[in-house]
Amino acid sequence: MIEWSGFKDKKTGLPVYSLYGKHRKPTKEMLKGLDVLVLDLFDVGARYYTYIWTLMLCMEACEEEGKTIVVLDRPNPIDGMTVEGPVLEQNYASFVGLKPLAIRHGLTMGEIAVMFKQQYYHKCKLEIIKMKGWKRTEYYDTTGLPWAVPSPNMPTLETAVVYPGMCLFEGVNLSEGRGTTRPFELFGAPWLDADKLVKVLRSYKLPGVVFRPYHFMPTFDKHKGEICHGTFMHITDRRIFKPFLTAVGAIKACREQNISKFKWLDGPYEYETVKLPIDILFGNGRIRKQIESGSALTIIERGYKSEQQIFEKERKEWLLY
Repeated sequence: MIEWSGFKDKKTGLPVYSLYGKHRKPTKEMLKGLDVLVLDLFDVGARYYTYIWTLMLCMEACEEEGKTIVVLDRPNPIDGMTVEGPVLEQNYASFVGLKPLAIRHGLTMGEIAVMFKQQYYHKCKLEIIKMKGWKRTEYYDTTGLPWAVPSPNMPTLETAVVYPGMCLFEGVNLSEGRGTTRPFELFGAPWLDADKLVKVLRSYKLPGVVFRPYHFMPTFDKHKGEICHGTFMHITDRRIFKPFLTAVGAIKACREQNISKFKWLDGPYEYETVKLPIDILFGNGRIRKQIESGSALTIIERGYKSEQQIFEKERKEWLLY
């Protein structure tokens, strides 16, 4: 939650407004004098990534002010086919999920805009500039396009592949690798035993991933300057890898290794001050309780599989490719 306040562009003298600070929705003053708002944001395919919700609030503002919004569509970097994870329950809405959406949604920004218009902003004047040549089965590294780092802790495609699960670590007192050069691909804490952790994770037989013991020292964020013991995840087959289930398994294994030192973090988190960060990340209060009760991973996955399948069917009417 590092906010910023905007600035004035030296070259043009035009104001640059922040939509991650005092305002997350464009104000009437920001839109004054504009005919069209052009939105060009690089999403990474996960419900937590807040660019989706900036899109939604821009559509809401444009509908209210009678402005046209033009969305320049971009590839979903982790393919446009795969859906995984629970669908947000509306009473767990926050800036990491304002409306019901599966955690790994398999949509492009243009397709999400279509969904928002159909479901919430019927009068919004929306135009989408579609892509040419993108196939839904593609990951970003097959497009021939350069990876334009969309945010500081999303340095590579490999980060985006694990992010739909590993972002959950923002809700616990484990390092998710922020403060290293491989955020979200590794995790740990000073109080973990890396070898024991890896043994447990391997016993889960999670698809498309192998774990190895890893020791690291974050230069900032959680456990800054401390040696953390944990694991590095190597994705061996991203087509069968389940990032959300993998991260749930990782949290479960870490908690069970040392229940007294493991903690669910308190807020505020992404402008939510009441509910636990982990619950708004899950989009429900159920999965945390399942982890606390020692539920098997198969039971946890079964608990969200039906809503995931319903979402997969619903999303077909929004697809542009």
